[in-house]
Amino acid sequence: MKIALLSLALMGQPATIPISDRVPVLNVEAGCKAAVEEAKAHGLTAVESFSDCMKDEKEAQQQVSTLWATSPSDVRNRCEGTASIGVHSYVELLTCLQAAFVAAHPEAVPPRKARDRNKH
Repeated sequence: MKIALLSLALMGQPATIPISDRVPVLNVEAGCKAAVEEAKAHGLTAVESFSDCMKDEKEAQQQVSTLWATSPSDVRNRCEGTASIGVHSYVELLTCLQAAFVAAHPEAVPPRKARDRNKH
């Protein structure tokens, strides 16, 4: 009887990992295409190429993969929502995760040197 109840209890549990536990899959190709087209439409001369944009997104995705599991679930959920609004971007997702880390661990950020502060 106990085994039957345990089996029923386990069967009622979700068999999949919640979405926030996995790095989200974003359609970055559409965002890169749109960014290149928009820059060209505005007559910008220093336009990032589609391949450069995709390279940046791939590198950001790899960095996100290393940070994702160690980021708190509320941060992952917030950042995933932010990165999924409008143009989907791993660069945006990475920036959000890094900003959340800095906000939670200000002591981990090296202090700026006096000469760096005077440049602005």
